[in-house]
Amino acid sequence: MSARFDMSTTHVAAYKAGIGMEVALQNSFLSPIQKELIKIRASQINGCAFCLDMHTKDALKYGETPQRIFLLNAWRDAKELFTNEEQIILMMAEEITLISQKGLTEETYQKAKEIFNESQIADIIMAAVSINMWNRIAISTHLPIAK
Repeated sequence: MSARFDMSTTHVAAYKAGIGMEVALQNSFLSPIQKELIKIRASQINGCAFCLDMHTKDALKYGETPQRIFLLNAWRDAKELFTNEEQIILMMAEEITLISQKGLTEETYQKAKEIFNESQIADIIMAAVSINMWNRIAISTHLPIAK
């Protein structure tokens, strides 16, 4: 599959706005590994090879273990590898990625409220929104993975 076009040069203003979201998230409470877990999990659901390639490599650079990356798709069956905080972050990332199914459910939101404040919940939501945007751009334009 060959790339269709480069969104960063074809729609410069919108692409820069997306970069602005990433810049805003640099100041979030989320650790680099937590951000990468969100990015990897959403990219798994969306089937975005470009983003999976990029973010698994980034996660390893930040100190994430290969085991946790390998099992991320089945994190519910490997809960002992993920903290309670990470499990809630992953629940939120999945529900936001699969927004048309149930949305961010009240049950998950209430669990999040038990350990996160509103600003932190907003950071998690925006991190999930951001990677879903990038997944859709990469998939729609056939962005190739690095070889």
